[in-house]
Amino acid sequence: MSKTPSSPYIMYGIKNCDTIKKARRYLEDNGVDYQFHDYRVDGLDDALLSVLMEHIDWEVLVNKRGTTWRKLSDEQKNAVVDATSAKQALLAEPAMIKRPVLVSADNRYLVGFSADEYQTFTQ
Repeated sequence: MSKTPSSPYIMYGIKNCDTIKKARRYLEDNGVDYQFHDYRVDGLDDALLSVLMEHIDWEVLVNKRGTTWRKLSDEQKNAVVDATSAKQALLAEPAMIKRPVLVSADNRYLVGFSADEYQTFTQ
């Protein structure tokens, strides 16, 4: 499911997420060409998650502040202790991936959104 970008950037996330909406608006308002990969529509497979985890530490990718994480049982939360267990949890619940993940065609990765970071990243 990993994509070969026809645009200079690919944004990964879930379209109804407020942070995704802000990030997409920023890119569109600033004329930045990008593709959007919605985990719920386009999916998340082991290959794509493996690529993300090669470039982003699992502890950064697992969004422990989100609703999906908070809904897990203590047993499920306590089981996420390393990259392998995090990968299993994220494949089961892609909404737990911190959003957005913005990837450039030259293999740079940015997690989360701030206008200042996006401005520097997309120049």
